[in-house]
Amino acid sequence: MKIVVDNKIPYIKGALEPFAEVVYLPGSETTKEVVKDADAIITRTRTICNSSLLEGSKVKYIATATIGFDHIDTDYCERAGIKWTNAPGCNAESVNQYVASALFSWSMRKRKDLAGLTIGIVGVGNVGSKVARTCEIIGMKVLLNDPPRERMEGSDKFVSLQTIQKQADIITFHVPLNMSGPDSTFHMANETFLQNLDKKPLIINSCRGEVVDTESIYNAIEANDVDGFIVDCWEDEPEINLDLLNQTEYGTPHIAGYSKDGKANGTKMSIQAISRFFELGINDWEPSGVDLPENTTIKIDGNQRREYSILAEAILSTYDIETDDETLKDTPHLFEKLRGDYPVRREFDTYTIEAKNIEKVTLDKLKALGFKIQQITN
Repeated sequence: MKIVVDNKIPYIKGALEPFAEVVYLPGSETTKEVVKDADAIITRTRTICNSSLLEGSKVKYIATATIGFDHIDTDYCERAGIKWTNAPGCNAESVNQYVASALFSWSMRKRKDLAGLTIGIVGVGNVGSKVARTCEIIGMKVLLNDPPRERMEGSDKFVSLQTIQKQADIITFHVPLNMSGPDSTFHMANETFLQNLDKKPLIINSCRGEVVDTESIYNAIEANDVDGFIVDCWEDEPEINLDLLNQTEYGTPHIAGYSKDGKANGTKMSIQAISRFFELGINDWEPSGVDLPENTTIKIDGNQRREYSILAEAILSTYDIETDDETLKDTPHLFEKLRGDYPVRREFDTYTIEAKNIEKVTLDKLKALGFKIQQITN
């Protein structure tokens, strides 16, 4: 058996070698010639898995270590009898951490308190649900929009997109990319959407670049129709629009889901899927040696401090979006390299807060965010 693996997928080496010839290559070098005698491919978003790549090959299974799967031509795969899987939710907590850091960084820059602001969350799947919970912990009013879920579950907890356009101070998108149909998300944030905003909200896109129309959001920023744009996912990556980049509140190189935890989860789900399909007997495989940051302890003294300040310090101690923003704006031509060589970032549950003079209600919120707590007494 032969398996072709994207060489940027971490923690995977050694997992499949007992069962197959494993070929590690950059996504750009995963060609028709390479896969013609392969039984499986483990990939990321940069390899387009369509008839041009797969026709005439032996490939029976594709596992992508990513949430998104629009790089897989699922219709062709069905016709060709090729099974595939993605890794839904693998980096949901990583994107939640990204959005939380973005919100607190923005609030400090704008001197606005997030508590009391209204956030509209468009798309309430694995990621959107986590973002909603975090925003509720912070003290924000949360509006949820998810038509597919609303059709299945009823309208009690969901609102229309028009309600979000009217009421939201912040709008964040967490939808898949659907190019057509009743739930199309292609250019969801277009000129019409942006011109019908009652407030001047902050817009955040950390899902798919094509969800926000580049020209329309640029014009909205220029016209002062929005209070800023935070963007991680871009149209035409890696050749992103530099005029838009320079107008963003924060711009990052598609790394919202790039915590080491998220990457390890994607690898785990791919290996386990391959194991189940080919009956390799490693259905419970887990990655080992997941990188840690230099320091996993956060010391916070809450004496005479607001809860809001404590929550902000905890979250920003795990990830500071401003560093990624500055790096991309300084070197936008290195977009792919910044993704490929992304430094260690770990999620909230990797960190222990050494808490001093912090009230129980605040400690409970820190625990709810995922932090471990070690109370320090005077």
